[in-house]
Amino acid sequence: MAALFYFLFVLIMCFIYFVPTIVAFGRGHKNALAIFILNLFLGYTLVGWVIALIWAVYNSETPTKKRK
Repeated sequence: MAALFYFLFVLIMCFIYFVPTIVAFGRGHKNALAIFILNLFLGYTLVGWVIALIWAVYNSETPTKKRK
């Protein structure tokens, strides 16, 4: 029973760790691979994880003005 609890705990923590990557790929971000690399190597620091998350939710496309 303890092994199952440990496995589920590790699985949930891995999901939380890669939330910025999941968000970036889910939104079709043009820099999703770069966000994944940042998340993989610097996500263990809180600062790296927050930067990756902000980058992932930031709109990668600049809005264009509609011309008549």
